[in-house]
Amino acid sequence: MNDGNLPPELVQAFTETDYIVHHEPPFTMNIGKPCPELKNLMADRNALNAAYITAWNPFARKLSDRENEARQQELKTNLKKRGLAFIDGIGQHPSNGWPGEPSVLILGLDREAAKALAGHYEQLAFVWADVSAIPELLQP
Repeated sequence: MNDGNLPPELVQAFTETDYIVHHEPPFTMNIGKPCPELKNLMADRNALNAAYITAWNPFARKLSDRENEARQQELKTNLKKRGLAFIDGIGQHPSNGWPGEPSVLILGLDREAAKALAGHYEQLAFVWADVSAIPELLQP
């Protein structure tokens, strides 16, 4: 995934992060590891792909909670206007002390649309999965 744009330590941090989906029951996605819960959810919803995106901390710069919450709300409003189904979640690194970032799992968002959306919200990377339900880290 690293095409030279992201420092290796950021790629490592993103890869180690737990991408938690607040579904019933909740489940966690990890980069490069099959996720049966995601596979089942996608099958249930007839989704061929899924993206996990946040609007928090653009370009990995910490903003205030207020700014971040406003950005995340704008993302959700954007998704609703587009008629896209999504489930809230949080991306949380298990040990690096960086605060968890509220995120959304968007069902049925193809790779190019996901790249455009993550780019619009100034994210360095996002998580995407096809029908194999093996999350991968991509750059917008």
